Amino acid sequence: MTTRDVSDHATSSALAEGVLAGDRASVARAITLVESRRADHREQAQRLLVELLPHAGKAQRVGITGVPGVGKSTFIDQLGTNLIAAGHRVAVLAVDPSSSKSGGSILGDKTRMTRLAADESAFVRSSPSAGTLGGVAKATRETMIVMEAAGYDIVLVETVGVGQSEFVVADMVDTFLFLTLARTGDQLQGMKRGILELADVIGVNKADGAHAAESERAARELSSALRFLRGGGGEWQTPVVTCSGRENTNMDRVWKHVTRHRDRLVERGELEPKRRRQLVEWTRSMVRDRLLDRLGTPGLRAAVAAAERAVLAGEITPDQASTQILATLDA
Repeated sequence: MTTRDVSDHATSSALAEGVLAGDRASVARAITLVESRRADHREQAQRLLVELLPHAGKAQRVGITGVPGVGKSTFIDQLGTNLIAAGHRVAVLAVDPSSSKSGGSILGDKTRMTRLAADESAFVRSSPSAGTLGGVAKATRETMIVMEAAGYDIVLVETVGVGQSEFVVADMVDTFLFLTLARTGDQLQGMKRGILELADVIGVNKADGAHAAESERAARELSSALRFLRGGGGEWQTPVVTCSGRENTNMDRVWKHVTRHRDRLVERGELEPKRRRQLVEWTRSMVRDRLLDRLGTPGLRAAVAAAERAVLAGEITPDQASTQILATLDA
């Protein structure tokens, strides 16, 4: 072991001690480390995670998504505040798209969740993906380990509600909460069936003032649609609850159903197998991402470009092109 290796091990151990002690500065440094793409940082991050893993896994993991304009930030700010008042420590991790030029997170969660951002019992973190959903998913999963090891017993993972991010987040949490709005006349129009199938709990948000009555109607329609979609039997029947993050209305009911879903997983012995399956999927996604990364190296990039030109010219088939590219990968 080189002098640098010894130094890196000492640094990782010291950082792990700080995280386990709940030191916010150490937590922030640990998250920055696991998000880094530098090779030496990646090695150090993995040593850190090995030390933290035995202390992780005890938190309640909840994914939260919703249609644009649904008020996720206000909802999460209020929900997190309520949970802290009940004695919990809350981490909020945001799966955000990034500026394709700067790679920075564009949603600014700390400015949107003002109470949580200022509370010592909460930690709000956006993980910029630099344009790749796989990258942000990896960073979010590893950040979750850091937060749980630091003693945060509830981890809320927020998505922006677009593209495939909902499916990625659903595969790293225990319970998936979908927020929607009452839409005059056709509440279900444009709602992706896949999201309804993913959702364990649905909240019809902004159910306050003039919107209260239409929100109740939307909730009834959604409940009927879900019964038709999922049928009966012993399956979990997704509850639909009207709520208002702004007015703190029915937030306790939403959380009661989230907790009831997780308790059901525990009672039926399904929580640990679900998390183990998620780890396997995480492994597979990392393999896919690393293979894609290798395609971006200079030598392989040239081979890919040559194969693509041959396909465009009609000289070879896509199957033959993919075989050539994979052969270059194996070389």
